Amino acid sequence: MDIQRFGRGPLYTSRRDMLVSAGLGFGGLALASLLGGQASAADSGVPESAGKLSDGKPHHPQRAKSIIFLFMEGGPSHIDTFDPKPALEKFAGKPLPSSFKPVILAMGEKNPPIMASQRKFKQHGEGGLWVSDWLPHTAECADDLCVVRSCVSDGINHSGGVCQMNTGSILGGRPSLGSWVSYGLGTENDNLPSFVVLEDNQGKVVNGPRNWSAGFMPAGYQGTPFVNGPEPIRYLETPKEVSSDRQRKKLELLNAINQRHASDRRDQTELDARIASYELAFRMQAEAPDVVELADETAETQALYGMDQKETATFGRMCLLARRMVERGVRFVQLYHGSGSRWDAHSNLEKNHSGLFKESDKPVAGLLKDLKRRGLLQDTLVVWGGEFGRTPMSEQGNGRDHNPTGFTMWFAGGGIPGGRTVGATDEIGLHATEDRLHVHDLHATMLRMLGLDHMQLMYLHKGRPERPTLNEGHASEKIMIG
Repeated sequence: MDIQRFGRGPLYTSRRDMLVSAGLGFGGLALASLLGGQASAADSGVPESAGKLSDGKPHHPQRAKSIIFLFMEGGPSHIDTFDPKPALEKFAGKPLPSSFKPVILAMGEKNPPIMASQRKFKQHGEGGLWVSDWLPHTAECADDLCVVRSCVSDGINHSGGVCQMNTGSILGGRPSLGSWVSYGLGTENDNLPSFVVLEDNQGKVVNGPRNWSAGFMPAGYQGTPFVNGPEPIRYLETPKEVSSDRQRKKLELLNAINQRHASDRRDQTELDARIASYELAFRMQAEAPDVVELADETAETQALYGMDQKETATFGRMCLLARRMVERGVRFVQLYHGSGSRWDAHSNLEKNHSGLFKESDKPVAGLLKDLKRRGLLQDTLVVWGGEFGRTPMSEQGNGRDHNPTGFTMWFAGGGIPGGRTVGATDEIGLHATEDRLHVHDLHATMLRMLGLDHMQLMYLHKGRPERPTLNEGHASEKIMIG
């Protein structure tokens, strides 16, 4: 193949130069999501940013090295799980007290009646944490949980709520929290991405890739989706019908075309990001298969996650993969359970939540127990929750509507004192009343656990310094140190 006619003179290039040139070609597009940030943000070839870590060291002492975010998509009911409200029985079937009506009307409701919880609550562990009978396995880990009962968000629908819980904003276009972590700290393993995403129902999550997008930052910081099946990491392997010789010739042609294109555009730092994505993909071909191969796990470990049972097998595998990833240095792992808003229970709450907890309770507890016995929980922050909670009023007679004004999430690991609650909602579980924690506060807390200051971590976008919490929020000392 005579490729010199596409260039300007003889083509004698190094491997790196070839990748720079090929980076603008079609072959780099599919691999862009594989860049995980090697070692630190300073090494990734991104545009100059006022707040990136020049030495890769965190702003504060690290409480945790990694985060596993267990996202229950659709919004589980806090008042039927971790926030018992005896007053629901007292007011059952009655309209809301008049003091609540203005807020509910603003949310579009028409004075629906209160609905009592059918769950039985019991105190667990030395701390006496209240947990409902829907979560018998998680209840066994009560002394490791810090239950935050006073979470609030701005999203009243699923799209806005999921978007904000992932990116800090109800509007799409901003980097996800995992992208900020990847940008700030990179990965501890140069052969794996820094930010990984797992879905239980592939392609069904509300907003899709927007939730793990890098937004206005280089695409290299976005989450890398892992999927079930023979190819857990998309686009990593060359198609079987493409021979190595054919692939080499394609790259040579792209190199020639793109070298000419890039010769007058040496200031485009995206080229370095593309190089890194190619190089990471090359290294992942050796290490990534080991991460997703669970055959070397004992039968006891697999059973701990529920992989031996039909209901829990899918999410159990995801939770076990999450443990294997943080074990190997992945910074941020996000697991979606109930993809497609399956936790959304506007009707038949009992049937809906009963089935979903059968799928998720044992795997989540197995993850906590396995991390703890391996000495990994101390260095791993585990966060559980959805985009909002559910209302104390009934909808369609046996369901609950969205409630962003007061709901529950829990934190475990990273040295966080467990067996306790932070914050509170009112007597019926509608509004957060004590230690109100907005999504920005929750994100600031998660970042602080990794040693990152949400106000110092900045990215300069079009001359404007951008921060992960939109210049708002405070890290919660009560969550972190009790």
